[in-house]
Amino acid sequence: MIIAAGGGRRIGGPEALLRLGERPLVDRMVATMMEAGCAPTVVVLGAAADEVRRTAELDGATVVVNQAWGTGVGSSIRAGLAALTDDAVEAVVVVPVDMPGLTVEAVRRVVALPYPDVLVCATYGGLRGYPMLFGRRHWAGIATLARADVGARPYLLAHKDLIVDIGCDAVADGSRVDSPELMTLYGLSVPPQRIGA
Repeated sequence: MIIAAGGGRRIGGPEALLRLGERPLVDRMVATMMEAGCAPTVVVLGAAADEVRRTAELDGATVVVNQAWGTGVGSSIRAGLAALTDDAVEAVVVVPVDMPGLTVEAVRRVVALPYPDVLVCATYGGLRGYPMLFGRRHWAGIATLARADVGARPYLLAHKDLIVDIGCDAVADGSRVDSPELMTLYGLSVPPQRIGA
């Protein structure tokens, strides 16, 4: 599941419209997830969803639009989980779209234990980050507690003894782009018509 619904106030436009060169970052994230073997791949859009659909390919992904995206990432997690209706799916890996340093190898490390009772978090410098893997048995609890801009954090804190931490420092950059300075550092841009929106 790729969370790409935020309005990107601090970066000048919706995260889903971020571009790396000529390519939308969301398309790069879809390709990364698919190459890592994640299927189905769900993309949760929100801010500027129509524009994202016009400018991104989103090939092979299931697109869900979170109409309540302005309430925070919690509603996007709930929308994404609700879209996973296939009972054969035992776990879901979650990543935000604003991680240009995410790699196929990091996703593969985190999804190595795709069981219904698993909770896995990538770590960078000993700190938990994305990707995260949520086993199906946790989905209802995560959906219940995922509120506002804290996402799955309340559920993870309540179940911290169950989390398996997987070090990804050596294979990926866990930084999220949340400032103009980081956009410049990673060579990202927002289409001109969105700057200042």
